[in-house]
Amino acid sequence: MDAADPARTPDRTAPTTPAVLAEGAPVTVTLRKPGRHDVRYPATAVRDDGTHAVVRAPWAGPPVRDLGFTRFERGDVFTEHYWRDRWYAVKEVRDAGGVLKGWYCDMTRPARVTDGALEITDLELDLWVSADGRRVLRLDEDEFLASGLPEGDPEAAVRARRAQDELAALARTDGLAVLTGHDG
Repeated sequence: MDAADPARTPDRTAPTTPAVLAEGAPVTVTLRKPGRHDVRYPATAVRDDGTHAVVRAPWAGPPVRDLGFTRFERGDVFTEHYWRDRWYAVKEVRDAGGVLKGWYCDMTRPARVTDGALEITDLELDLWVSADGRRVLRLDEDEFLASGLPEGDPEAAVRARRAQDELAALARTDGLAVLTGHDG
């Protein structure tokens, strides 16, 4: 390659096309948990338009995880929505029979997608919305404060709180179902 010939020199300033997950392809989801162990699990790509990626995964945790307000159990299926331009992820949770349990929402940095992988960084704040929309629970404020994020990265902390507020407002209407495209 001749560096003096601009037509033959790669344009390093040109925008790159984001990696897009192929429908039906296996995906490794990684939830980065700064200061703790990351969580990784297999999923299957449902769709990805370059901004909004959707994957589906069976519950990969212990046989039963009782959170008090809901239980995650073997057989549950999570349809997970991630955005490259939003500070949250929305996980629609259904039992083995397909009945909607609710939505578990993580406040995160925008998703990064590479070939066969999806990565988000957890900002500790969460939100639970029951299937009937009557229970909207703000979760993990203590973990958020203990993480040091409000002092260490105030901008990210503000974005996490705004994201939680936005999702809580959507939850009080049928906004989460609309946001997630009624995937089931």
